[in-house]
Amino acid sequence: GSIPKEVGNITSLELLLLNGNQLTGSLPEEIGFVPNLNRIQIDQNHISGSIPKSFANLNKTEHFHMNNNSLSGQIPPELSRLPSLVHLLLDNNNLSGYLPPELSQLPKLLIVQLDNNNFSGSSIPSSYGNITTLLKLSLRNCSLEGPALDASGIPQLGYLDISWNQLTGPIPSGKLASNITTIDLSHNRLNGSIPGSFSGLPNLQRLSMENNNLDGSVPSDVWRNIDFSGNRSLILDFHNNALTILANPLTPPANVTILLSGNPICTSQNQLNISQYCQSTSVVVPGGSTNNDTLCPPCSTDLPHENILRSPIPCLCAIPLHVDYRLKSPGFWDFVPYEAEFQHYLSSGLSLSSYQLEVSTFMWEEGPRLKMNLKLFPNNTALFNSGEVLRLRDMFTGWLITDSDIFGPYELIDFIPGWYENVLPRRTKSSLTTGATVGIVIAAFAAAAILSSLITLIILRRHSSQISKRRNAKKIQMKIDGVKDLTFEELSNSTSNFSDSALIGQGGYGKVYRGILADGTGAAVKRTQQGSLQGSEEFFTEIELLSRLHHRNLVSLVGYCDEDNEQMLVYEYMPNGNLRDHLSGSSQ
Repeated sequence: GSIPKEVGNITSLELLLLNGNQLTGSLPEEIGFVPNLNRIQIDQNHISGSIPKSFANLNKTEHFHMNNNSLSGQIPPELSRLPSLVHLLLDNNNLSGYLPPELSQLPKLLIVQLDNNNFSGSSIPSSYGNITTLLKLSLRNCSLEGPALDASGIPQLGYLDISWNQLTGPIPSGKLASNITTIDLSHNRLNGSIPGSFSGLPNLQRLSMENNNLDGSVPSDVWRNIDFSGNRSLILDFHNNALTILANPLTPPANVTILLSGNPICTSQNQLNISQYCQSTSVVVPGGSTNNDTLCPPCSTDLPHENILRSPIPCLCAIPLHVDYRLKSPGFWDFVPYEAEFQHYLSSGLSLSSYQLEVSTFMWEEGPRLKMNLKLFPNNTALFNSGEVLRLRDMFTGWLITDSDIFGPYELIDFIPGWYENVLPRRTKSSLTTGATVGIVIAAFAAAAILSSLITLIILRRHSSQISKRRNAKKIQMKIDGVKDLTFEELSNSTSNFSDSALIGQGGYGKVYRGILADGTGAAVKRTQQGSLQGSEEFFTEIELLSRLHHRNLVSLVGYCDEDNEQMLVYEYMPNGNLRDHLSGSSQ
């Protein structure tokens, strides 16, 4: 559906977090009059229409995350009045018109990300080179024309991507900020030589200039002043240009990759020892996982224990929390050199010690965005207490972790308590308690469970008026292959007279008991309470339908009882927990 205009009446609203849904329609003008709004996250929806000019009234809003929608029209120049805006993420929309030069007046702007829009006929305003607060500028694939931006006046710029446009002319020769990690000018129509100002940038990870009309010499000392310890690497992509000269021998460190294919220098008879750089090589964005090698013995398998790899207590085993997490606009191309810094940043933001956080895996996604799986471990103990689980969850879901300059804004994809799920407040009333689901896995196979529930509900409603009359009727004789007709006495004996010690769960239909049948078979006995009783004919119909449901992930119906105003269904007992517990890692 659409975002209701009544949201504009919530004067206390601070966080509007609607990302990752199926929302359609336009942005209500009324949102622009919410006085305390700090963050608008509507990314990854299907919202269309223009950005309301009323949003220029949001004096406290710091985050505009509206990427991956179908927004159209021009970016309102009135947004330049926003005194608190730090992140402007509008990439992957249908925006058009010209880029407003007025955005350079925003006093706190850190990230501008407008990739994959259509600003055909527009150039990059030169005033963007004067946004002194800017950390990241990404204008990839925006149909921009005119000269490349001179970004030498942005003192803290760490990431510049103006690739896949129609920019022309020479590359500005001014020296970029020393903390820049990524420069991407590829797939344009730039000409002239590669400036020497790209040499000596100590944090550079990637310099991409492929598919232009650059000529002259190949730079031979871009890697100067870069410390390649700690798995640092550098990609220099110059392929498909018109480079003809090698002024000095190329003697890069092992961690430097140079791509020269498609340049005249690769076919020149006078150039020696560069064949290794003239191969057609694709550049893969690095991803991976934390090194889990350990000399410790395996942890106990009775609970989901894992080794805390960096614990000051050697070989300590603990049960972690799992978090799926995404960096929405990171300021680097290669995460590996920043992994230790990220662990320190996020653990500090969560008030944890650095060793309590582990980056289990990370993977680059389209954007580029960085998705990672995190593990959070308790502090030198085997378990988190319930208060700490709730605190950590609230830190993530309340956006209480301070944004980082280099790591940018984050997104919580999922907070997975796993084994700790029982300490979190229930958001909805469950039809089964945890104990009941340990004994019965009726819902393991979704289609069968839904079918059974619908049939039972229809039967209950249709015959509710006849229940009292039919309870006094003579029991119908049933004979179903593989399903036992059990007496009340047999089931009472199997469950110690339905004692509380045998109780394993309770729901709206009644209670579930663990029992041992006369032949030694373990069973889960579902005893229907008086308010849920059916007529014998309807009960027989339900048993007949349930007896036909067979699947390896669905527990079998082994028996029933219909006597003495009692109705019971008997299922096979599953001692190893239910499907949900195994999927979430909380099986005990």
